[in-house]
Amino acid sequence: MRHGCKVNHLSRTHAHRVAMLSNMATSLIMEKRIETTLAKAKALRVYVEPLLTRSKEDSTNNRRVVFSYLHSKEAVNELFREVSQKIANRPGGYTRILKTGIRHGDNSEMAIIELVDYNENMLKPVGEKKAKTTRRSRSKKAAEAPVAEAPVAEAPAAEAPKAE
Repeated sequence: MRHGCKVNHLSRTHAHRVAMLSNMATSLIMEKRIETTLAKAKALRVYVEPLLTRSKEDSTNNRRVVFSYLHSKEAVNELFREVSQKIANRPGGYTRILKTGIRHGDNSEMAIIELVDYNENMLKPVGEKKAKTTRRSRSKKAAEAPVAEAPVAEAPAAEAPKAE
C-alpha cells in the first residue's frame, strides 16, 4: 500500500528519476513547451514550480540553488533573465498541462506541459473575438448596384475569305 507516499517514483531509481526531471526541467525552460507522458508531466510540475518561484528574486543564493537542480548554466541564465520577467506578477501556477491523447505504441497518456505566460494563443483576451460572418450568396448592396464589367480588348472581326 502507498499510505503517505507522495512521490511518484515513475518506475525508476532515485538517481535516474532526479536526472530525468532535471533534464526535462532544463528542456522546459529552454523550449517553453515539451511533450511527454502525463505522469512525467505531473511529476515535472512539482519539480519545476519551486524553481520558477525562486527565480523571481535574482540573488546569488537563489541562482546556486536552482543550478544545483538544473545543472545547466544556459538554463539558469534563461530562467533568471527572460522567464522571471514574464512571471514576476503571477502568484503561482506557472505551468499548464494539456492532455493530447494516447501514444499508439504502448497506450500511454500523453500530455504537453508548457509555461503559461509563453502561450500566445491562450493569452489573447476573451473579448477580442473575430467578427462572425455569415455565408450568403451576395450582399444586398451588390444586388442593387449594377455589375461593372471588365473592359475586354476588341479583337478584329475575322473576315470570311472572298471567293473570286
